[in-house]
Parts: sequence; C-alpha cells; structure tokens
Amino acid sequence: MRVPFRLVDVFAEVPFAGNQLCVVPETPEGLDDDAMLTLTREVNFSETTFVTAVREGGYDVRIFTPEKELPFAGHPTLGTAFVLAAEGRVTASVIQTCAAGEIEVEVDLEGSRGRMHQLPPEFGREVDDRALIACGAGLTPDDLVSGLPIVPVSTGIPHLMVPVRDEATLRRAERQGEACRLACEAADDAESLYLFAIRGDGDVMARMFDRWPSIGEDPATGSAAGPLGAYLAEHALAGMPGHITVAQGELVGRPSFLHVDVEPAGTSWTAFVGGGVRIVGDGAFEI
Repeated sequence: MRVPFRLVDVFAEVPFAGNQLCVVPETPEGLDDDAMLTLTREVNFSETTFVTAVREGGYDVRIFTPEKELPFAGHPTLGTAFVLAAEGRVTASVIQTCAAGEIEVEVDLEGSRGRMHQLPPEFGREVDDRALIACGAGLTPDDLVSGLPIVPVSTGIPHLMVPVRDEATLRRAERQGEACRLACEAADDAESLYLFAIRGDGDVMARMFDRWPSIGEDPATGSAAGPLGAYLAEHALAGMPGHITVAQGELVGRPSFLHVDVEPAGTSWTAFVGGGVRIVGDGAFEI
C-alpha cells in the first residue's frame, strides 16, 4: 500500500519554523488505527493527520500523536485545511469534522495563512496544589503568579493554564518528566502544562510541556492558545478580550507566532486562532 503525505510547518512566518505536521490528504481504504499510529511514530512529529473523507464544504480527519489519537489539535487543523485547499480538494472556507466536533477554518493561500474558529471554551476545576504544578516545570510556587488560578481550559482538548511571574522565569522553566505527567493528571488529565508570561497588552510568551515524553516541549500549540485567550479574557489580562500574539517555540529552535482573537459570546467567550502555514515537502509511505 502506498500512502502519500505532505510536510507542513504551521504557525510559521517562514519555512522550517513553527510546528511540524505530516498530512495524509487521502487515507487509503483499509489503513487501520494501528497502521495510522505506526506511520505517526515513523514521522515522529507531534502530530500526523489522516483525512478520511472529503465532501462539499468539509472533510473528516483523524489526528494522531506518537502516543494516541486526539479529539482535536490546533496546528493539525490549520495545516490539514491548508493542504486540502492548496490541492483543490476543498474550498478556502471549510468545516473540519474531528472527534471533538466541527471546526470552521478559513485558508488564505496567497497569504500563506490559516485561521480557525474554535469550540466554546470550557473551564475546569482549579488546581490548588501549586507546588505540584511548579515542580512539573522545574519551578517553585513563588515563580507562579499569586492571585491567578491554575485551571484547565479546553476548546476541544484540555490544557492547564499556568501563569508565570515573568519572561525570565518562563525561560528558565524545564519540563520534569514524571513530575510533569503527574501534574497533568492532577489537572483532570490535562494534555499539557501551558506556561505563559504576559509581556504587555497583546503580547504573551508561552511554553507547552506535554504530559508525554515523546512530544516533550511543543513549539506551537493552537489548541492551548485559544484556551489561553479565553483565560486572559476571563481575567481581563493582556488587553483581552481582543487580540494577542503568542510567541512560542523559540527555546526549542522553532519560533512560532499564534494570533488569537477572543470575543464575548453570551456569558462566555469565542476564540479564533490563526497563523502562517508553509508546505515544505512531500513523499509517500510504502507499507
């Protein structure tokens, strides 16, 4: 069986930055779950996507990490939609259907950009054990912002929002293997610790420490940037609601910029996340 794929950099202002993604734009019939996971591990990016159906106005996709299938992920959503639009398989305005639900995506091929409207944010239970969370990031409780809650937020998959005192503190944080996993488990099984420091209105730096060592520190996390925007809006921080640019990935050599817009939606918020997309290669698996 031959399985063609595309290689894409997402939340990248230039090629070979941002977060890497492998897209299988046409999944062959008979490619089962185990095979998808095997191919994902072969590429060893944080995610690989498998498009299982394309129809007028939308497509179905499955998203895998080297560990498991995810219900939703940010850069795979933008990267997959961009590839399909670039190849004429879908229009520039499209609905992605994944396990978490339907995600509206807008693709700008000429501008090499994409933008998604994420699902409504859900705020989880506050985590009181600040020492446990700090330990997972190689920090102390004093390095975290007192007076702000540490809470998981989800727009399709939960990430733990961890406000850090300042940029210098954020830069010296280090993912601590088992301690990071335990911290995520204590936060209603959050996918990651999403540490952030506010540098000014509209300007935030973030780092994502995944619970799984196979991913480690993620260069750009769209599924966490939307929740971060909602968290900031909820607490009237960094000029939110409104627009922020989240800088991520610098410390792993993949500088990334995630553009987040948050608007009021009744008693809650609605989040849009976008950024640059670059198709950088292609090939095929032979299995």
